[in-house]
Amino acid sequence: MNGAPPPARGPVRELGKFLEIQNLGLNLPFAVAFLLAAANGLPALWTVVLIVVAFVAARNAGHSFNRWADRALDALNPRTQDRALVTGRYSPAFALGLTAAWSALLFVAAFLLNPLALLLAPVALLLLFGYSYSKRVTAFTTVLLGLVEGITPAAAYIAVTGTLPRSALVAVGAILLWGTAFETIHSLGDLEVDRRLGLRSIPVALGAERSVALVPVLHAAALVLLAGYVVVAGLGPVPLVAVAGMAVLVGVADVIVYKRPSAPRLPFQLHFAMGVLFLVGVVLALFVPGWR
Repeated sequence: MNGAPPPARGPVRELGKFLEIQNLGLNLPFAVAFLLAAANGLPALWTVVLIVVAFVAARNAGHSFNRWADRALDALNPRTQDRALVTGRYSPAFALGLTAAWSALLFVAAFLLNPLALLLAPVALLLLFGYSYSKRVTAFTTVLLGLVEGITPAAAYIAVTGTLPRSALVAVGAILLWGTAFETIHSLGDLEVDRRLGLRSIPVALGAERSVALVPVLHAAALVLLAGYVVVAGLGPVPLVAVAGMAVLVGVADVIVYKRPSAPRLPFQLHFAMGVLFLVGVVLALFVPGWR
């Protein structure tokens, strides 16, 4: 620890920082796009409410557990030494209590949605909790994080329709690859610290140069599958134009990553912007007459 006192925060701001509320909307554009596509328009308001509750609950349960599981490692990483469990502003028991409360809320929302959502809720939590320990033993932890993001389309279809159609599985593959690319870029910023702490990731396994070279490959494969999803889901040509636009922008972004592989906010900004572009394409296809 650097010995500097942590900045003073009010209780609401402290909890928001603990749960990383500033990143809550990171996957929101993709989630909304798949939700609208699953409903073929606007889903019922009650369904939307339950989905939002389930999404926030699952995310916050995962964050709370991760903070608890990583508290000793966070104390050794300069980027995370100000986290509440490291400084003592929160206790480990408090973090586990939040984990249990958010997990319970997820199960309630899943129960109210449909039987398949309830059946798969433990699987979602297992993936969210498993990351905290997988990075201690395997470089595939980066892929596991991609899978955590990749369950978004499956969750949307299950919540709205109670089924898991083929189109949703194609979308899962697309977002898994997209998320793996995102997490690979994000992990580059912690490469040296992860090596020192004995943690695993794709950048630790491959090195910075080969990891940067892998990112465009992951992006390209993700975009191909995303285009395949648009076709299989019958969304028409407009979302395909959006995917083509994503390809152009992500090509520029990958050049930036090549030049600045450890830029701290870059992966978050790119991920969100690409999701917004895809969402715009889906909205136009579903709600503008003659555009589908």
